[in-house]
Amino acid sequence: MRKGFIVSSIAGIIVCALLGAFVNVNWYIPLIVIVALTILGIYDMSQTKHSIMRTYPVFGRMRYWMEALRPKLYQYFIESDIDGRPINRIDRSTIYQRAKHEVDSMAFGTQMDVYAEGYEWMSHSIAPKDFTKLDRNPKVVIGNKDCKHPYASSLLNVSAMSFGALSSNAIEALNGGAKIGGFAHNTGEGGVSPHHLRQGGDLIWQIGTGYFGCRDENGNFSAEGFKLNATRPEVKMIELKISQGAKPGHGGILPATKNTPEIAAIRHIKPGTTVASPPFHSAFNNPLELVKFIQQLRDLSGGKPVGFKLCIGRGNEFIGICKAMIELDCYPDFITVDGGEGGTGAAPQEFSNYVGAPLLDGLAFVHNMLVGYNIRHHIKIIASGKILSGFSIVRAIAIGADACNSARAMMMAVGCIQALQCNTNKCPTGVATQDPSLTVGLVVDDKKQRVANYHAETVKNFVELIGAAGIDNYRDLTRSHIYRRVFMNEIRTYEDIFPYVEPGGMLNDKMPDRYRVDLSTAYMDRWN
Repeated sequence: MRKGFIVSSIAGIIVCALLGAFVNVNWYIPLIVIVALTILGIYDMSQTKHSIMRTYPVFGRMRYWMEALRPKLYQYFIESDIDGRPINRIDRSTIYQRAKHEVDSMAFGTQMDVYAEGYEWMSHSIAPKDFTKLDRNPKVVIGNKDCKHPYASSLLNVSAMSFGALSSNAIEALNGGAKIGGFAHNTGEGGVSPHHLRQGGDLIWQIGTGYFGCRDENGNFSAEGFKLNATRPEVKMIELKISQGAKPGHGGILPATKNTPEIAAIRHIKPGTTVASPPFHSAFNNPLELVKFIQQLRDLSGGKPVGFKLCIGRGNEFIGICKAMIELDCYPDFITVDGGEGGTGAAPQEFSNYVGAPLLDGLAFVHNMLVGYNIRHHIKIIASGKILSGFSIVRAIAIGADACNSARAMMMAVGCIQALQCNTNKCPTGVATQDPSLTVGLVVDDKKQRVANYHAETVKNFVELIGAAGIDNYRDLTRSHIYRRVFMNEIRTYEDIFPYVEPGGMLNDKMPDRYRVDLSTAYMDRWN
């Protein structure tokens, strides 16, 4: 191929040059093209990084062009409405339609294969409730006996996404939507930025292992720095991130291309560098210290609700936390359960694909443990992990959640098109980038209303589903309301798949056998 390219290039140059000189000067145009391709081919043959280009000069580049175009071609021309990943076209379209206040109804019936293994549905009632008479914007109060400033939270809030992972315009649009719709906006672990404060929406300040916004010069937790932000009136709750569903056991990653001087100043880090947060916290080393640290955060904040976020891994470690809570008679106000299907702007594929319990399994386990230890009444549970629709919320609450957080759906309401460029700083819609030439396309005043629209319509559809189930209050949802087809001719309820634990069942002989091994290796003074 290399010899053929050289011979054909030389021949083409000679022929075009002769034709241009003796026949028609217009032949110089293809001559220029051939010379340019020849120079490109010589470069391809001399470079050492790409074997195909070195062996097949010029033509080998077509592979890389097709690789670059493949995701777009697949998304727009090949994939069906129900098989897109990570979020299919039906769900994406519904989010866009609700955000834009367009018609979101479906014609001609479901495209889902209702006899496929894994298909899920909610049982309805012959005597449904009039949903127009139900509470159209239900709230859940978060705050236990040690909390001085409980927060009335919406059932759907913006999940954790940092300024740095997202652009300043995206952050302001999300916060502006939260302000309009009366729901909360989780800051992500990148700290509280001016863009989180500009629109005046309620904030959940997330603190990760890097302690951004509350760290000293050595990267350790700073009580003084924490108090400065925690006492802001916009900050309604504080969330301590222990692990994230998309990359549990791995710290957050801020690529160097996104680490601008502004972001570095907010996080107290060096600009222009890739910042990988530690995989573990330095402020505590065991369950007892974790619970004490949560109380310290609550005291420093003036009594605001404080909780922690985790993706379930080893069950014995969470049981150890439950034991520590009881030992100290101190409880977080909420626990956010993230699922392995959660999204992120940057993570090793092994962590995103193969580490951490999916949301439904983790959520059922956490609820069961809190009930089994008779401490559920102290703690609200927030579900986070691919919450996209009213049914997503119904399913999570039926398993045991009190409220839900959504990240990718909120991103789509802002304008995300699932281009899968979050980790490159080249997001074409200006959502997940720090490039000013791209963020200029995201207009805050327009997109914040779309975020509020999506939230309102999704919560409204959740309420309609509650009415269809024949119940007045969403708290009456149980695992028996959700069905899953496990085989072609066999269905089970979530109660069958995720059996409940009796209140106090972890404290007596009614403990399910499936938890005995975890209990026997659960400690308060060490993790394992």
